[in-house]
Amino acid sequence: MRDARDRFLRNRAAIACMIVLGLIIAFVMIGPQFAKWSNEEIDWAALGDLQTLGVPSIESGHYFGTDDLGRDLYARTIQATGTSLTVGLIGALMALFLGTAWGVVAGYFGGRTDSIMMRAVDILLAIPTTMVIILILVLVGRSFTALFIALGAVSWLTMSRIVRAQTLALKNREFIEAARAGGVSELMIILRHILPNLLGVVIVYASILVPEMILAESFISFLGLGISEPYTSLGALIAEGAGTMAYGTLWQLLYPLFFYVSIIITMFFIGDGLRDALDPKDR
Repeated sequence: MRDARDRFLRNRAAIACMIVLGLIIAFVMIGPQFAKWSNEEIDWAALGDLQTLGVPSIESGHYFGTDDLGRDLYARTIQATGTSLTVGLIGALMALFLGTAWGVVAGYFGGRTDSIMMRAVDILLAIPTTMVIILILVLVGRSFTALFIALGAVSWLTMSRIVRAQTLALKNREFIEAARAGGVSELMIILRHILPNLLGVVIVYASILVPEMILAESFISFLGLGISEPYTSLGALIAEGAGTMAYGTLWQLLYPLFFYVSIIITMFFIGDGLRDALDPKDR
């Protein structure tokens, strides 16, 4: 791990993206202290004709301007960025635990257990992901919990196949045979020998999965099925901004789009850096 850390620190692009991501997180945590308006408060003075909506201004306290309902876009962007980051991280963690547990059990025990478990994964993968997410949201309702359930229901499938393949390659290695010969239980072999050797692959895929979760949530919010008011996400803000572009209120689109693109790019570069650092062939 020290060797992997040193190689990761030599990756300038990944380190730069770590700094950018840290600044975005700091913006979400510290930014509300500088907001003069709440995310739900309406500035009636900014309402009127769409071409005279509140433009970004330090004097008015609307640093990013207002939306078409007169709400402060700065405060709403902070909330939306925090929501998207939370969805991405929790969705990735759900995929991490579910996919790893499913893939390890299927790959290690093999036989009929592997066949039944992986056929179930194949059936679920055959169903369009977007349709599953929309169906769950329609049945359960629009909420944070429903969104996490919907994303978690489809995000772990690919992870389980990756982990299973790695487990199949590991379970017949010499050190696993030595552990069996030494009387180590199957559970301890999985916990002490299989899982630590899967750590690199799991971490890399989880880092890539975060932006994929954010993309999925943004798409669902763009369709109007994501998080409901008064809460919002970057996808919902981008959808609102795209709807008012014809009136020249570009700030409603550009500010949330900037944070959205920044998060996606930084997470992909961080995942790429982790892949290079944890790849045993690069040692």
